[in-house]
Amino acid sequence: MAGVIYYTYTPGILTHLAPKRMPGLFIALVVSFLRVWATAAKFRVLSERTVSWLGAFRITLTWDFTSAVTPSTIGGAPMATYAMTKEGLKLGEATAIILYSVLLDQIWFALAIPILLISGIYFEVVPPQAGMIGEASMIILYIFLLSYAGLLAYGVLVNPAAIKKVVKFVFRLPLLNRWEEKINAEAENLESYAHQLRKKPFSFLLKAFLYSTSSWICRIALPTIVILSLLPAPEILSLLRSLAMNLTFLVVPTPGGSGGVEGLFVLFQGPLLFMSPSEIAMEVRESFIGLSLFLWRVISYYIAIGVGLAATTFYINKQVEEIQQKD
Repeated sequence: MAGVIYYTYTPGILTHLAPKRMPGLFIALVVSFLRVWATAAKFRVLSERTVSWLGAFRITLTWDFTSAVTPSTIGGAPMATYAMTKEGLKLGEATAIILYSVLLDQIWFALAIPILLISGIYFEVVPPQAGMIGEASMIILYIFLLSYAGLLAYGVLVNPAAIKKVVKFVFRLPLLNRWEEKINAEAENLESYAHQLRKKPFSFLLKAFLYSTSSWICRIALPTIVILSLLPAPEILSLLRSLAMNLTFLVVPTPGGSGGVEGLFVLFQGPLLFMSPSEIAMEVRESFIGLSLFLWRVISYYIAIGVGLAATTFYINKQVEEIQQKD
């Protein structure tokens, strides 16, 4: 991010900010909160309201914090599972809920991919700057996400026993086998709760899916809202590219996607700042790439680290208290 700002900065850029657009940054903050609320509501539904609203917010913020400080390929699911156990759920139940939650996300991805493919006929969803390599990478990513969604759907909705077998196999390995007995019991809970989730009415799945979708829509809208708070840009194309960006973020291997995420923002969203009519000179508009990137990362990433750290610390302190009580 510092590199982008350094190479695009123009002195006096702040004098070009349009006051009438600035309220958009407040809207971005509200949308960021709505994303957290929708995710918390999803956990409330999946836990059948066993988890309180405060607990659901803590779990969501802990997930966000862990995702921000670990590689994107790991994510915050393991820590969120741990957080659920501290909110009173059994490990097997918590694992089943997290798997179901991830499945809902994968269903959303499976629906989003055809949207991008069809939109690609009418819009340049993949920037021309990405070239053939960029387009090929996106196609490979789509195939990977669809394959993963299919495997997860099979394990969660069709054959939960398969997940139980995988868990048991992993915990027979050296260094992990000392937890085998306890994990085997929790694997039974996982399978049992997964079967319970399968028997839920369609309205239960739909409600949880709508909350999951709302969370992702907020995430996707955020870059576009921030950009429009600074300069005019093609709104629909910005949203489509934001959707493509967010799918790509899933495989960026750095903590919180740092480095790769910023590069993708510049590649996908940067050129859009030059596409709409504006009285601002081209060399000045370039500076807004770094500014919009900075504001977007502060709202979507750095605030999540700060607030999520407080939520994560709550669970760590709770664990320390439990250990002290046992001693």
